[in-house]
Amino acid sequence: MPAATFTRTPSAREQRADLVLAAVMFVGAVLSAALSTIAEIYGDTRAEPWTALVYAVVVTAPLAVRRRWPALVAIVICVAYFLAISFQVPEIYVGNIAMFVALYTVGAWMNDRRAAMIVRIAIIVGMFVWLLITMYREAIEQADKAEVVAGLMSPYVAFMLIQVLLNALYFGGAYYFGDRSWNAAQAREVLELRTAELEREREVTAAQAVALDRVRIARELHDVVAHHVSVMGVQAGAARLVIDRDPEKARGILSDIEGAARDAIHELRQLLETLRTPGGDSTETASTVTLAHIADLARASTEAGLPTDYAVVGAPVAVPSVVAVNLYRIAQESLTNARRHAGYGATADVRVRYDADAVEVEIVNTGRAVAVLRPGLGQLGMRERAAASGGTLEVAPRSTGGLRVRARVPLGSRDAGSAQDPGPDEPADTVHADTVQRGAPS
Repeated sequence: MPAATFTRTPSAREQRADLVLAAVMFVGAVLSAALSTIAEIYGDTRAEPWTALVYAVVVTAPLAVRRRWPALVAIVICVAYFLAISFQVPEIYVGNIAMFVALYTVGAWMNDRRAAMIVRIAIIVGMFVWLLITMYREAIEQADKAEVVAGLMSPYVAFMLIQVLLNALYFGGAYYFGDRSWNAAQAREVLELRTAELEREREVTAAQAVALDRVRIARELHDVVAHHVSVMGVQAGAARLVIDRDPEKARGILSDIEGAARDAIHELRQLLETLRTPGGDSTETASTVTLAHIADLARASTEAGLPTDYAVVGAPVAVPSVVAVNLYRIAQESLTNARRHAGYGATADVRVRYDADAVEVEIVNTGRAVAVLRPGLGQLGMRERAAASGGTLEVAPRSTGGLRVRARVPLGSRDAGSAQDPGPDEPADTVHADTVQRGAPS
């Protein structure tokens, strides 16, 4: 917090404490005045005892509002002290304490720091000038005494030096401790503000974490459910068409639907188990998925009625498990969308490319022409997965019909500890193509 914006305002509790302080100081001043009168301070030249009572009120009552009007209180008390010493009012001890407290309060509580400095310096300079004048006057009066002129360090001079040193410590201490209190309060205020900011940031971070978890769960559920339900829907339709004329084929299709349902339940169970595990990440449940499993997606797509080619270009390399999972899900979602929207007679082509610093998955399908892309949860999920892997995603209609989806993830900072092997189905040759079923080239 900038110093110019920091202000101190006394609380109700602090104002009550000032009232108690003023009352205690008044009682002390009355007792001090009574004892000083009995002790005959100032001798025969002292003022009347009733002046000490008036002085006790004037020098202690302002302390009740010392934090609210520190400068005014300090001036009133210092003037009262000056007059009391000048007229030899029989009370000096509580007045000294009250003036110290007043000067300290100016430094500790006055928000206008320039004015606080001016007020304190003016009071201190005024008191020292008055002290020097008093010392000079007494020195002239005592000049005819031998002990004053006998040597360089006479008892009188020594006494005056003690007075100067004590006053320097007195006023210097009030100045120093007042500033220190102000600086400590300012530092405490900054700490409290930072603590509050950290608390707000913690709440925002927690809310963002919850939102991210909800998005992640929604994406995982969409990818798992949409893919398998789409396959089962297509296969169920095919079984309905052939059940009368080819029951054996219908039974085979129904068997495939049963297998797809088991796969969906298995993946959902994995996802739910991960969500129930403290600190779990849904991507860990699919950490056994590699880019090689995209071939299984292509094979399943062909069996579901969308002839799909699969090819690997370049030498397969190990990639981080999160990248493999995300690219796998992008390919899965793209093939699911193709089966749902491409229409009868459509084909698809899936290619996994490895180059020097990146891995790329491209899914191209033929079919119905797409005039305008309609954003949906599937596209949103694919873009989120590409971004989470540090890559990019392109989704664009083809002029001859169908869509082209290309996801590219840089691998310049691969970490062997978090990477996966290419998989048993991908020998590390330069170029190979595993054609699941030959379709129309893209």
